[in-house]
Amino acid sequence: MNILVTGAKGFAGRNLVENLKNIRDGKNRTRNIHIDDVYEYDIDTDRSLLEEYCAKADFVFHFAGVNRPKDNAEFMQGNFGFSETLLHTLKKCENTCPVVLSSSVQATLIGRYDGEYGRSKLAGENLFFDYAKETGAKVLVYRFPNLFGKWCRPNYNSAVATFCYNYANDLPIQVNDRNTKLELLYIDDLMEEMFDALEEKEHYCEYVGLIPIPQDNGSYCFVPTTHKVTLGKIVDLLEQFKAQPQSLVMPEIPNNSFAKKLYSTYLSYLPREKMSFSLKMNCDERGSFTELLKTKKCGQFSVNISKPGITKGQHWHNSKWEFFIVVSGHGLIQERKIGTDEVIEFEVSGDKIEAVHMLPGYTHNIINLSEKDNLITLMWANEQFDKDRPDTFSETV
Repeated sequence: MNILVTGAKGFAGRNLVENLKNIRDGKNRTRNIHIDDVYEYDIDTDRSLLEEYCAKADFVFHFAGVNRPKDNAEFMQGNFGFSETLLHTLKKCENTCPVVLSSSVQATLIGRYDGEYGRSKLAGENLFFDYAKETGAKVLVYRFPNLFGKWCRPNYNSAVATFCYNYANDLPIQVNDRNTKLELLYIDDLMEEMFDALEEKEHYCEYVGLIPIPQDNGSYCFVPTTHKVTLGKIVDLLEQFKAQPQSLVMPEIPNNSFAKKLYSTYLSYLPREKMSFSLKMNCDERGSFTELLKTKKCGQFSVNISKPGITKGQHWHNSKWEFFIVVSGHGLIQERKIGTDEVIEFEVSGDKIEAVHMLPGYTHNIINLSEKDNLITLMWANEQFDKDRPDTFSETV
């Protein structure tokens, strides 16, 4: 299959092209799609290539468009004029392959969307519907809400991109109304729907105002997963993301949640100097102990380094419990239930990584058996350390 992508250097186009290449090159085998070539067409592409691409294409994604012209007249020229050129070229090549049109919810012309941009998008939709009737070609018209994700241009037409960029680069933002709600579509969710379209599994709908109503024989297509979020919520999440290197607390980012997608977007804008950050190492003559990561509901991770011959621990907990995972060196973990004499031992090594429970009510230690090498242990505790309620009591194993 040969695939043509117009607007290939734009936000959505670039993400689509790179992910199509992953499928083409066998790096993504999650989809039953065979791709021979990906034709990239943008505003600076040699115009003579359009006819060649249109002649060879088995599927077209029309993502080219104008968002921020110097003159409003450019909306119609960019969003309607080039669409007309593309369809004329496909007809000239007698190619009736499927075509996806990237339109916008602004084509509804409802409320604040009643403007030149929306009218140009609506004209483009009607052009494609007429083309489908005339040629019998399969046309998939998508009205996208606000897009966000990696590679989106800040200070252009995406509030989320601008907010993420500014927070990542310590620049101010302006929010006039925290309660303003946006409908947002994450770029990876858009990609999955585009792959669905290639597999003829696209989702159809009709629109009631701005709302897509799923319908098997609908005139439009839509991406099933979007997020309706207030500006206040976005800002609050970005505050947490920005604070993470200092607090070490990882915000809750459940699978497929807006928070998870926003965090990935935020990180994509980090400047080089923020791509790494120092951690506080608590050092003494025995070695060091460093907290790595804390979570709100699932405890914290730390790393312990014990010098040769050193014993650490010798304490027990009421409710707190831990995993000790030796990743380098040779050591011995000992545990004894409080009030008994039986000592349970686990010889551990970075050559055979395993997780050992430190049980509630058991005093425990970890001994570096090596005479020359450090013992490095990753530790997970089921709760964050609370200096006011440490739940830690000294007792030799």
